[in-house]
Parts: sequence; structure tokens; C-alpha cells
Amino acid sequence: MDLATLTERIPNRKAKEIYELICRQTTVSKTELLEQSGMTVSTLTRLLDELTGQGLILESGFGASTGGRRPILYEKNPHYAYIFGLEISRTRSKLVLVDLEMNMKDARHWLMTADMTPDALIRQIAEEAEHMLAANGLDKSMMLGIGIGAVGPVDRLSGAILEPSYFPAQGWRNVEICRMLSERLGLPAMLDNGANTAILGESWAQRAKSFKHLLYVHAGIGIRSSMISEGKLIYGAVDMEGAVGQMIIQTDGIVHRDAGGNYGALESYASLYAIEKAARSALKQGRSTLLAHAIDDPEQLTYNHVLEALKKNDPLVVEILTEAATYFGIGLANLLNILHPEKVILGGPLIAGNELFFQTATQVAIRKTYYYPAYQVVFSKGQLGEEALAIGAAVMVMNQLVKQ
Repeated sequence: MDLATLTERIPNRKAKEIYELICRQTTVSKTELLEQSGMTVSTLTRLLDELTGQGLILESGFGASTGGRRPILYEKNPHYAYIFGLEISRTRSKLVLVDLEMNMKDARHWLMTADMTPDALIRQIAEEAEHMLAANGLDKSMMLGIGIGAVGPVDRLSGAILEPSYFPAQGWRNVEICRMLSERLGLPAMLDNGANTAILGESWAQRAKSFKHLLYVHAGIGIRSSMISEGKLIYGAVDMEGAVGQMIIQTDGIVHRDAGGNYGALESYASLYAIEKAARSALKQGRSTLLAHAIDDPEQLTYNHVLEALKKNDPLVVEILTEAATYFGIGLANLLNILHPEKVILGGPLIAGNELFFQTATQVAIRKTYYYPAYQVVFSKGQLGEEALAIGAAVMVMNQLVKQ
């Protein structure tokens, strides 16, 4: 399926501009659209009639009167079409069905086990997509497509997942995920790395607040980042999603777990892998900790064991997480000093459900930020939480409607 079919749904460039203005606001009057667009009354009236006739926008009542007739209010029609959003990560994958307001109609997730090869996952996604459509009374003609946010590196133009690390299953190399899903579903498919789709989702959720410069950092098995500036995703010459994890914190520091990784890289100090490694080492040393009662073999320890001990305020776990968060905060400070975003959204397993890590990291970052307090940055866990990657993938598809 061709993505051009999406961009051609609104063929008129000026109509795209008006539709985008309406999408950014809950409701908006014609007078407000005249001020925002700079168009003539006749042009705007014609475009609003076209968009209403297509079912893209709705008349949603009347605004407050300023002396004359009450103005008609317009809003986006959330039921004009629907979108699938797909997250493919190392630990889990998730499919969501949303309308154009990103209201979730259905969702399903899969654990990424050693059996979850590309073929196995795609087969289950296709089956579940058909089930979701039937369960929600939707026809494929009502679908815009499927957006995919995947662990990088990816080639978003060819729609392929390239050479991601640490997948439990074999076969996740050079996977033409867009072609494979498009053929199975009969829908257009788009791909970007998960950090980019997450920030797209969070930016959309906060569209009324008009942050021009947003930074997203995902902390989990590795560290991934993305940035939006002036409403546009920042792309490098290559997919740079995981590059922040290779930021050098200590030049003669810890050897990276990958042969090609940097010595003293940030993710060697602040990642699920680093925390599990530190906890296992402490157990082997015989350190006093609740972890010793939770597991017999230190090599079987996981981050979930660490979180359970944290809930009981285990001193060793607090120490390990505080140290990891401190290093993560140093990495954040480096990013702030280079990029100067207005807002930083933190996501991933290390942030979700771990207030100690979030608070420690952000406090360290603020203390080490140049120009502070003149330069103020807002830290957030975001509004979409664990749904950010999948919903952001759907936003990516929706954005094709206004692409020039």
C-alpha cells in the first residue's frame, strides 16, 4: 500500500493548513482561524466547507457571543478514520487501535521471548489486528494505516529494522517490517525508531502547551533519545536513537558489554543491565540485602527483584539505584548543556515506577546544568507513559494527512 494515498486525502495545500490548525486545538471558531491563517473570509469558508464535506472536521456548537451572532465552532472528527500503532521493543511489543484523537479503542501486547521471531510476531499482529477490527465494528476502508516504533537502528525510508541488539529471539536483522505488515494487513505502513515515535506521541499530547524544544530520553536495557525542535523531529545522517548510551562518562571506565562500545559509556553505568550487574556483584560479595532472601543464584537476579527490594527500602538497592541515577543525571546534564531543551520527558523501565531514580537523576542534572538558574528546564515522565511509543507511531501516520 502506498503512503501517497494518505497525503492525497486532503489534496489542497491550504486545506491541509486549516486542518492542521484545527487539529492543534480542541475547538476553534472561524474568526480565530482567520487570525491564525491570514486567509480571506471567502477562502476560509470554502476550505471549511470542503473539510466538513469530507468528514474530516465537525461543527461542534457555538462559541460565546461578543455582541453579534454566536460563532460556529469547529473540531477535528475523531471518527473520520482509525490507525494501528505498533511498538516493537526488546522486552515487549504492543499493538493499539486508536481514533484520530488518539483515544485507545483496543490494545494487545506480547512478551518478546526467545520464540518471538519476526515471522511469529508479524503473524500474531496480523491476526490480532483483524480481531480488533471485527470487535470494534470497523472495516479496513476506515483505517489510515499502521505506524511502527521499533528499537533502532532502523531505515525509516525503506521501512526496515536493521541490526538491533539484545533481542531474545533470532532473526531480528534487516527485517523489512513495513513491507511484511503491509502485505499481511493490506494497509500502508510507516516506521521510525521508538524514541522518535515516543516523542511524537508526547508532543501531540502536549500540543496546546507549545513547547518548541522537547527532548525525550528512554532508559531501559539501553539508553535511547530523540528531540523535537520547532515542531520538527531532528534526524542525523544515520539513525541515532541509541547513540546517547555511548556518551563517555569516564574515559578509562567500565568495558562496554559490546565489543564496539565505548569504555566508560553512560549505559554501562545507568541501564537495566548495569543495575542488574551491580546487584549480582553485591550478592556474590555477601553484602547484606533483602535480595539474598529473594533468590538463590545471583546470576538469576533481574531488575524486578531489585524493584521489589526497593519497595521495602533495602539499603543496598537504594545505594545501587542512587549511583546509577547519579550517572544518568550527569548524562542528562551533558545533553542539557548542548541542546538546551525547554522540556525533558523521561521514559522507560528505569523511570516508570521508580521515583528514586527519577528524582535523583533530575536533581543531579539541574545542579550540573550551565546557566542555571537563568536557564530553566521542565522534567516530566510524560502524559502517555508506557503507551507513548505505540501511540506516537499512530501520530506519525496521522501526520501524513497534512504532509505537503
